[in-house]
Amino acid sequence: MNRSLIISDCDEVLLHMVAPFGGWLAECHGIDFVMKDNDFGKAMRYADDGRQVEGPEIWRLLNLFFDTEMYRQHPVTGAVEGINALARHADVVILTNLGDDRREARTRQLADHGIHARVFTNQGPKGPALRAILDEYRPSRAVFIDDLPQHHASVGETAPEVQRLHLCAEPLIAPHIVCAHEAGHAHARIDAWPQALPWIMAHINGVTA
Repeated sequence: MNRSLIISDCDEVLLHMVAPFGGWLAECHGIDFVMKDNDFGKAMRYADDGRQVEGPEIWRLLNLFFDTEMYRQHPVTGAVEGINALARHADVVILTNLGDDRREARTRQLADHGIHARVFTNQGPKGPALRAILDEYRPSRAVFIDDLPQHHASVGETAPEVQRLHLCAEPLIAPHIVCAHEAGHAHARIDAWPQALPWIMAHINGVTA
């Protein structure tokens, strides 16, 4: 029998992204980042006059951050220990929504923090990419971990047999994100690794009720 498989997102699951991104915006670009609801596109305003940063500039800044500032990202509490504990019992891969040209940089970034895992990059809904990973690994059981509800919905459509955990470890945005569990797209919502780890371990070992 093949091993179980963990398919984990990176940003806000393993590494903080929004907090260092917001700090960099304030420090280098005079932009305040404040999430008041679940609309990321309305969270950025110029500090000097309150103007909202528009879509094309938001994407430019996001790309610039991932090109030059990934060193600012730091691990979520308990994530390194948790994912490495899981790796002793299951295969672990990372499915991250970055351009394919950033795969090596993300792999090095995670390794620098003590997470040594194969990285798959993706753009758009994650369901088809996850299906391809399952077809390659053919695991006995699989658990998907992500902070965004739309990816749980996508995975639920393409791979309903996969256990889905909604985990958003960034307190700046967690209260504003639609709960994939409440929406029926995830099997649980747990936003902290110390509590998430036992849930994941039970599912990969097949000891759930």
